[in-house]
Amino acid sequence: MLLTLALGVFAGALDLGVLSPALPALAITFTIPANELAWIFTIYLIANVVSIAVMSMLADRLGRRPVYVACVTLFALGSVLAIIAPNFWIFLLARAVQAFGAGGIFPVATAAIGDVVPAERRGAALGMVAAMWGLAAIIGPLVGGIVTHFVSWRWIFVANFPLALIVIVLALRYVPANAPRVRGPLDTFGLSTLTIGLLALMCGLTQNFFSSTLVGIFALLVFAAYERRAGFPMLPPSLFAARNVRITYALEFVIGILEGALFFIPAVLVAAQHLSYAAAGFIAAIGAFVFVAVIPVSGRALDKIGARSVLLGGALFTAAGLAIFAFGFGSLWASIAAMIVAGFGFGALLGAPTRYIITNETPASHRATAVGLLSQFLIFGQIVGASLAGGVVKFAGSDLPGFHDAYVVFAVLALGALALSFSLTDPQSA
Repeated sequence: MLLTLALGVFAGALDLGVLSPALPALAITFTIPANELAWIFTIYLIANVVSIAVMSMLADRLGRRPVYVACVTLFALGSVLAIIAPNFWIFLLARAVQAFGAGGIFPVATAAIGDVVPAERRGAALGMVAAMWGLAAIIGPLVGGIVTHFVSWRWIFVANFPLALIVIVLALRYVPANAPRVRGPLDTFGLSTLTIGLLALMCGLTQNFFSSTLVGIFALLVFAAYERRAGFPMLPPSLFAARNVRITYALEFVIGILEGALFFIPAVLVAAQHLSYAAAGFIAAIGAFVFVAVIPVSGRALDKIGARSVLLGGALFTAAGLAIFAFGFGSLWASIAAMIVAGFGFGALLGAPTRYIITNETPASHRATAVGLLSQFLIFGQIVGASLAGGVVKFAGSDLPGFHDAYVVFAVLALGALALSFSLTDPQSA
């Protein structure tokens, strides 16, 4: 079962990074200006965050297997549509279909692990699945660049279809179908207000539409008020009853913000050290390689020393690495050291500890919903983190002092993650 879930997560994660090097070729194919390319990622994020809510809820009601198979199928169909897309708008539709399928893969896979894998081995299992996500993040841009250069950007998506077929066949055999199910009518009003709120808020955050942001906040407030009195809520208020769960959601949001620090590292190195883009990318990749190597180790550590200790170590290393980079990005060796230290930290934070806590402290009947919400907090944190870095640099008035200030802010936020981790108690085995 773990191989099946890991392959599905790998396919979904690969799809986001693999397209980055192909953007110039895609702009030429569809004859669109460079500024419109941002919609490729905006539409993906919007569909992804809505999918997390919908698919996680359905997985708790219908069981893990049918929803997991449906997610992978949608992902494959979206990939086929992307290959044959005759224009940019059809391509954006294809990306939305891909993202709607991919968005449910990770939370449903995590919930399935929580259902089947014993608590004493759950950390290692979650670490294995998370490692596949990290591996995809590394090789995605590399594969995308090679395929685009030697063949065509459309061929980037060809491998998704046979990979999806393999995952579906394996899922029908190995993913359990008898997961705990929530009874009662579907919460259509809650689903509608949540979807509208997420769509509007994501549009506002990614496109700087203030009115859209206000609509999103209002819709989410209506959703929260309705869920408190709904007979069969899609997001039960009882999920937030446990103190550890509330802290974990806040921590995941901060971790997402910290990921914003990773987006600007190549640009900082080019500006500060006048490196080539390839050299700057290689230095940034050092941190990614350390990150992927640490993920399975931190997953196994969860079963031995607990999530709190892993998170404390991850936050401490992350704060140290970002601080080294803030004060040393003018030096090649200091930058490399910063990537290694921060890589250890992010590998521990982003591996599996927060999912370990959520799967242990939420009932099986709402486990996929709880894990899906965790993914949403991470995505919103990523958007805020990227915006925060750009805002600090702009406020400083010049690039290098601005980058210094931005990474000092990120290091302080990592200390905030350390404080949140310290306030946790290790969950009892489920």
